[in-house]
Parts: sequence; C-alpha cells; structure tokens
Amino acid sequence: MGKHEIIDMALQLKAAERYEVVEKIMQSLDKADPEIDKVWAEEARHRAQACDEGRMKTIPFEEVFGGK
Repeated sequence: MGKHEIIDMALQLKAAERYEVVEKIMQSLDKADPEIDKVWAEEARHRAQACDEGRMKTIPFEEVFGGK
C-alpha cells in the first residue's frame, strides 16, 4: 500500500480518528536527539553564566509579554 492510498484511507476517518492518527505520526517525528540536547544544554549553561556575571542584558517578563 502506498502513501496515497494511506492518505485516502485516513481521510475517510472521523475527525477524532484523524486527529489520533496525526498525533501518532507527530510523536514518531518528535524523537530527542542526544547530540542536539547536549549542544542546547551547553548553550543554556553559557547563557546562565553570562547572566549571572552580568554580561547579558535581561528583559523583564512584563516587557516581553505585557505589551510595554
């Protein structure tokens, strides 16, 4: 069975069933990559250290999300 047949079959499902199929497919794509996680963790440590040492300008939450 090819992808076009699978798509056609999925489109025959009720909306809630299609949502479940989409969720399962999305979950299969959202796998953690240990190498990328390692890079982001190191970046977070660098940013936290820069903030602690006063080398990084911070912006108050209210200014970012409060519409100031």
